[in-house]
Amino acid sequence: MKVLVITNLFPTPWDPRRGTFNRQQFQRLARRHAVHVLTAVDFRERLGPRQADANVPGIHTDHFTFYHPPGVGRCLNAVCFFLCALWQRGRALRAARYDVLLASWAFPDAVAAGWIARLLGIPYVVKVHGSDLNVQAQARLRRPQVRQAMRHAGGVVAVSKALAAKAVALGAPAACVETVYNGVDAWLFHPGDRAAARRKLGVPPEVPLVLYVGNLKTSKGCHDLVSAFPALAARHHDARLVFVGDGPDRASLAAAARSVCGEHVRFQGACEHAALADWFRAADLLCLPSHNEGVPNVVLEAMACGTPVVATAVGGIPEVLPALAGILVPPRDPRRLGVALVDALEGRFDAHAIAAHAAAFRWDDNIDRLERMLERVAARPSLRMSANA
Repeated sequence: MKVLVITNLFPTPWDPRRGTFNRQQFQRLARRHAVHVLTAVDFRERLGPRQADANVPGIHTDHFTFYHPPGVGRCLNAVCFFLCALWQRGRALRAARYDVLLASWAFPDAVAAGWIARLLGIPYVVKVHGSDLNVQAQARLRRPQVRQAMRHAGGVVAVSKALAAKAVALGAPAACVETVYNGVDAWLFHPGDRAAARRKLGVPPEVPLVLYVGNLKTSKGCHDLVSAFPALAARHHDARLVFVGDGPDRASLAAAARSVCGEHVRFQGACEHAALADWFRAADLLCLPSHNEGVPNVVLEAMACGTPVVATAVGGIPEVLPALAGILVPPRDPRRLGVALVDALEGRFDAHAIAAHAAAFRWDDNIDRLERMLERVAARPSLRMSANA
């Protein structure tokens, strides 16, 4: 097949670490089929400097600048996305003769991609991740647009059962919706020498280490974690909390940390995906206190390294995190989160059992299922939008 992917979640020269899970998936799909990824780059991001080369071996990549109105005008983003893509890349899209389109992210990506698919005369599949349905699709003027995109899609791929149920509730035909969990790169993420990982990262060998990996923003529960951590530090005075990642709340988090437990908290910044394996091995536990989620890959990758996880019981996390691998807590509850951090650190977890559980999340299985859906959908005819329609 010749597959066109349209998304905002993929590495670009302005954000080469963006959409790591999509990069892993699409790169593996490209070993079997011709995959072209067209990435939307926000016009505000384009004003900044290029950070690095974002070429992904095996995939034809391109991008366009996504111009859109701010604030209350977000309901127009799908129209803007559609027009920007056609204005900048329309001729190339028409000439390429794709078999099927895969849109990764519900709004505005999938809404606009549905119109593009009809224009090209090809069917399309929507992949949903979490906040695109849990947050974006709840807005009054955006929800009908997402519903239309779901109803007309040939298939919907959801990264969790909880998200699949939301897609059906939004109007996607149940028979067309499949839950396909993301995979883990077992070559990178596996149990290893904790002492060696700590030496490499400059972490003292005996201190209790709690790790957070991801975007630093309120919806990820970062402030909840800073508020909860003193409960652990009160019992383990040498405990450390490390944030790996960056985001809009970094400054406010640093200020909050200084006021309650500053000497115990380290902000590492973003790092390459492969470097996360050492952090997972070095940590006593990973904490992800998000307010909403799909199935975050950091949870799967930490477990693959044998590291227990404390996370909130939101989205698809309860589907992949059993009691043998960690503790679930309610979101937005720093007190319960603090108790869970103490219980997890002082409890006994079998690293080999955790890693064995995570081994079930294989990229090969993921690609097999995605490929079958794309092939099934590509075999269906699609109406072509024409100037005479």
